[in-house]
Parts: sequence; structure tokens; C-alpha cells
Amino acid sequence: MNTKKILAAILSVAALLTMTACGAKTEPTATTAAPAAAVTTAPTEAAAEAPAAKKVTGSVCLAGSTSMQKLCEAMMESFEEAYPDITVTAEYTGSGAGLEALAGGKTDIGNSSRSLKDGEKEAGAVENVVAIDGIAVITDKANPVTDLTSEQLADVYTGKITNWKDLGGEDAAIVVIGREAGSGTRGAFEELMKIEDQCVYAQELDSTGGVLAKVAATPGSIGYVSLDVVDGTVAAIALNGVAPTEENIVAGSYKLSRPFVMATKGTIEEQNEAVKTWFQYIASDEGKAVIQGLGLILPQ
Repeated sequence: MNTKKILAAILSVAALLTMTACGAKTEPTATTAAPAAAVTTAPTEAAAEAPAAKKVTGSVCLAGSTSMQKLCEAMMESFEEAYPDITVTAEYTGSGAGLEALAGGKTDIGNSSRSLKDGEKEAGAVENVVAIDGIAVITDKANPVTDLTSEQLADVYTGKITNWKDLGGEDAAIVVIGREAGSGTRGAFEELMKIEDQCVYAQELDSTGGVLAKVAATPGSIGYVSLDVVDGTVAAIALNGVAPTEENIVAGSYKLSRPFVMATKGTIEEQNEAVKTWFQYIASDEGKAVIQGLGLILPQ
């Protein structure tokens, strides 16, 4: 009887060992089967959408042109709604200062309201034109002069004509307002008018808003600003009989136009993911809508 009990016990232990061994084999089989199931030759719909759903994080820093402030602020607001995990900051220090910051590695993007100079390109800056802007010549609203020829405008800014009566206006001194040296607007204006380093300014101001406000408040004044900031506080002058409008710039009949450049050090493809995403957004339908909504022109 004892022998039978011992034999039964041995058989029970053997059965348990067999069951344990089988269990041990089934666990690795389940583990190794899972990766095999994840590898497929035809991605599912969810898998195909995964890259688009991937979050891009990081920051984008812009610095430069004050004329581009309105564009940057509007684009930043729209962009951050689409990409809340990317922080975008901007400083408006003038085109020259922005490009210097880019060359020194202090900003991701240097905003310039003029084309890049050869020296800036040689230093590694790449010109990315995001919009075309017109430069409007403005006077105070009480000024009766509404049209000037290119020659007359050049003579005003070089000091050859100093009184409005010589332009069909009242007997009053012309107060010539302009931007500071290094300004993209000033550089573009003087280059387009072919009067570089010849201008005689009564005042040189360091922002587009400053010029707009000064001309609005100063009788007999004349100035130049980005077309997209012109408002009801000033009067925009026609040049050679052509008004400063988007339609006339596109048609090529209004000559005072310049590029809005977001320069990078190296090509866009060489930038980090956040900066590349910024430029992709600008080129998207949403970004184009922002540009056109400000009265700017899309680059061709």
C-alpha cells in the first residue's frame, strides 16, 4: 500500500513538471509572435496617418526688419494655432541688425525688407523671399500735392527741391522724413530711386510706425513706409501718375516695390525641424492667406 502511494506521488510530480514545461514554452511563443504581427507590407490606414500626427516641438527665433512686423505678428498668431508646441519669438531691430544677428548665430531667421547684399550671402545667408511689398510715399493729409514724378521725388530727397510751391503745392518748406541707416526700407527706397547716399533728411527714424506717426503729425512732411501699414492718418502719393496699390505692383506699373526676405544661415533644408515647419506653413494655403490678407503679394 505504501508502495502504491509513493508511485502515485511520483506520477503527480512528473505531471506537474510536464505542465510547467509546456507553460514555459507558450510564453516565449506569444512574445515572439507579437513583433511579427507588427511588421506588415501594407500599412493600415492608422499607420499611414501616424507621421502627419507626429508633434513637432521646439522654437523659432526671428529678428530684423520693422517693416515686416505686421506680417510676422499675423503669421505667428496663425502658425501657433496650428503648431502650439512650437514657440515663435521675434525682435524688430532693422534689417541690417537682423542679418548681423543671423551671421552671429543669435537668431534662426534674419528678416530683411530688401534683397541680400553680396557680402551677406558670402557670409552664409540664404535669401528666402516670402512676400513682395510696395513702398508708399506719404504726406500729411492736408497736403494738396497728390502726384509726383520720379525725378521730382528724387530732387526732394536729395535736397534740390525744398518747397512745396515748386511741386504745385503751398508755399511751405518740405520736411523730409526717412529711416535710419541700415533700414531695409531706406536701402530699398534709395536703391530703387537711384539716390543711394545722396539723401538729405530732416529726421531719420528707427521704425516704420515712427515714420507714419511723424508724417501724420507734421505739416509739410513727406516720408516713405511699407505699403501694408498705410492708413487713414496719412495720404499716399501717386508716382508718375500711378497709385501705390497691389494691383499696380503686380502689373509692374508702380515701381517702388521690394521683397520681404526671411534669411537663413544655409538652406531651409539644413534647418531644424521647427524652422522647416515654419517655412512649410508660410508656403501652405493658410500661410498664403495671411500674406494676401495683409495686402502683400505672393512671390512668383
